[in-house]
Amino acid sequence: MKSKLLLSVLAAAVMGSAPALADDHKMNDIAIAIHGGAGTITRANLTAEQEQAYKDKLEEALQAGYEVLNEGGDSTSAVIAAIQIMEASPLFNSGVGAVYTWDGEHELDASLMEGKNGNAGAVAGVKTVKSPIALAREVMEQSVHVMLSGAGAETFAKKQGLELVDNSYFNTDRRYQQLLRAKETIKASEQPEQQAWEYLDLDYKYGTVGAVAVDKDGNISAGTSTGGMTAKRYGRIGDSPIIGAGTWADNDSCAVSATGHGEYFIRYHVAADICSRVKYQGKTVAEAGDEVIHGVLEKAGGTGGVIIIDADGNVAMPFNTEGMYRGYMKGDGKAHIAIYREDN
Repeated sequence: MKSKLLLSVLAAAVMGSAPALADDHKMNDIAIAIHGGAGTITRANLTAEQEQAYKDKLEEALQAGYEVLNEGGDSTSAVIAAIQIMEASPLFNSGVGAVYTWDGEHELDASLMEGKNGNAGAVAGVKTVKSPIALAREVMEQSVHVMLSGAGAETFAKKQGLELVDNSYFNTDRRYQQLLRAKETIKASEQPEQQAWEYLDLDYKYGTVGAVAVDKDGNISAGTSTGGMTAKRYGRIGDSPIIGAGTWADNDSCAVSATGHGEYFIRYHVAADICSRVKYQGKTVAEAGDEVIHGVLEKAGGTGGVIIIDADGNVAMPFNTEGMYRGYMKGDGKAHIAIYREDN
């Protein structure tokens, strides 16, 4: 990708118009993609009003991120701007609207990575930080560590001046009812509790939000934020805060944010695997994404999806569930929103 840009600039220099072509290239390459979770999302499960609500919020998130890029901002800031819209919405399993743990609380995870230098930050099991993705950035930029968890992460958030809230801030009745149903199903099942994720509906597992973006300088970033799994116990942490599993970014390959059954994404290092196929095998983001999501992951029994972007603004959004809330926006500023499998 870098070689293509260099050839374009050199050719333009011969024609005496290198600066203009370079600027055009940068403006055409800005792009952002987002997801709001994957699962049993079908037209039969959503009313027209619910469907429109999701589409409106996805477009709002896209617009927030795209505005940052269009004004010359960096891809990391764009990713955070988009994710924070979804963290503040009860429609998604992140921030407000996060699922409940078995004990009736919310434990939030998030991560962020920059493709230009490999910098990354992540937080796990935080309960009082209003915007987990904002804390992930503070960890990346202000800490010597990559991941902080629990009470320590919250102490660091307070030190950095981030807004803290009571855990009840994340409450929603819809998620609470979901917890009650999940606990009833688990208690009534003859199968061991550790196998609950095999017989619970997919919607108990998914809902993570994420964004990937490329800015005018060709730098890419990825971020992911989640409330985890309904009725999770014992401080369970999924793939979302784990660099390489749920989030990955490398300017020489791609940026990925994942949503799905986190245990599988951890075991198969899904996000980094996709980008490695782009980097070392010369695959397109679409080819690499399909190979991992519909091949490696599906063969192992894992379900979910990813959003992928490269430094040229190419976007792919493969998933192996019935639906995934998703969208992208490129240099033309037009929002492309999709929910169901059959959507283009």
